[in-house]
Amino acid sequence: MNKFSRTIVITGGAGFIGSHVVRLFVNKYPDYRIINLDLLTYAGNLANLSDVEHKENYEFVKMDICDYDNVLRLFESQHVDGIIHLAAESHVDRSIKDPFLFARTNVMGTLSLLQAAKTAWLNTPEGFEGKRFYHISTDEVYGALEIGGGLFTETTPYSPHSPYSASKASSDHFVRAFHDTYGMPTIVTNCSNNYGPYQFPEKLIPLFINNIRHRRQLPVYGKGENVRDWLYVEDHARAIDLIFHKGKTADSYNIGGFNEWRNIDIVRLLVATVDRLLGRKEGEDLDLITFVTDRQGHDLRYAIDSTKLKSELGWEPSLQFEEGIEKTVRWYLENEQWLNSVTSGDYEQYYARMYGDKKC
Repeated sequence: MNKFSRTIVITGGAGFIGSHVVRLFVNKYPDYRIINLDLLTYAGNLANLSDVEHKENYEFVKMDICDYDNVLRLFESQHVDGIIHLAAESHVDRSIKDPFLFARTNVMGTLSLLQAAKTAWLNTPEGFEGKRFYHISTDEVYGALEIGGGLFTETTPYSPHSPYSASKASSDHFVRAFHDTYGMPTIVTNCSNNYGPYQFPEKLIPLFINNIRHRRQLPVYGKGENVRDWLYVEDHARAIDLIFHKGKTADSYNIGGFNEWRNIDIVRLLVATVDRLLGRKEGEDLDLITFVTDRQGHDLRYAIDSTKLKSELGWEPSLQFEEGIEKTVRWYLENEQWLNSVTSGDYEQYYARMYGDKKC
């Protein structure tokens, strides 16, 4: 008899947001079997989960989500009844350089998971009953907002402006189409920018924390006037947990922090926080800020309205931004070994030897 009440696959579980979701589910639900399915590309790092890797209800599987046959075998053999899909290419600059990779992983990978889940679930006596396919998306699918304008809601029309956001928009449409066509129990959430521990240092906040620490230049696009809504990653993980268990099938929820900041103001806050925690003179490293040519298709403003999530399910952010930044900066400064390993790429060579180096 299976001692676990559910088997849930979390894709991209070795990545930034995924590792926080895996940790939350493994620790909170000992009666759930959690399978972390990750290809371990450059942003996937099992060191993110060293604190739960020996838990009885946790298992890691290295797999390419584009490999439909293997995904189907996994879903069928392990009797998977829930999928939380986070695996994705997510860096806009990389999508501008290689849009094919983003279409392959984000669109075809999602389609592979959807088709495998549909096939596996319809081959069981209970069919879709008790199943859920939860797809995590981004606010970038909505396009851009004017400064001082309104917020993205769940009914905002899609208008993606980058290869990354276009690939995520396409995957969102496939998820909804599988519900409308086959009756598959799906749900989609769109989230604002996340920050916090274990984020790969190609993203603004960990990159700049590391650069300030080493007194390297801080390249800011344009004049730094682009505005983003920021959410602490553990608050996002809590929202995912709540929506997975209590969200309405075939519905959509926006997850945001009601926390808009201009990029230049974030950089100044990071400089002030890092300098203070390192015992440097206030504002000592502000001269590291360098303005560079703006990137192509750089959306001016994103801002999420998560009123629906609060009113229907009772979720709201737990941290103010300054408090979250303080926790985040302290974590990166106190985990220098993790940061050095990630920036050096040593972990990638280790995983290539351990698991092979197959790419999606």
